[in-house]
Amino acid sequence: MKHFDILIVDDEQRYADMLAKRLELRRLTCKVCYNGQAAIDLVEEIFFSVVILDLRLPDLYGTEVLTRIKQCRPETPVIILTGHGTEKDREQCIAGGAHSFMNKPLDIDRLMDIMARVKERSP
Repeated sequence: MKHFDILIVDDEQRYADMLAKRLELRRLTCKVCYNGQAAIDLVEEIFFSVVILDLRLPDLYGTEVLTRIKQCRPETPVIILTGHGTEKDREQCIAGGAHSFMNKPLDIDRLMDIMARVKERSP
């Protein structure tokens, strides 16, 4: 089985850490960061199989982070996970290359289904 690394980007540190623990219980490897610039820096350095990205970050709005991730690594699937997203945000994210758009509270089974489909398509 190939390695599958996930980057979780969310400024709510307890939420991000809890999500990482939930995914690690499902045998996935996670790295967590808490702002947009840190996410961009990590994606430039390290290949991630999936990025789970919150929209509301303290330094950059999630759509800007999505754009910069896609410029650097267009092949990386980005799942938007937000508690505050609007339909306009959803449309903008999908148009900007987001793989999926999910609202909080998180449906972990739906997230796992999305990631299973991503994993099947990855080289």
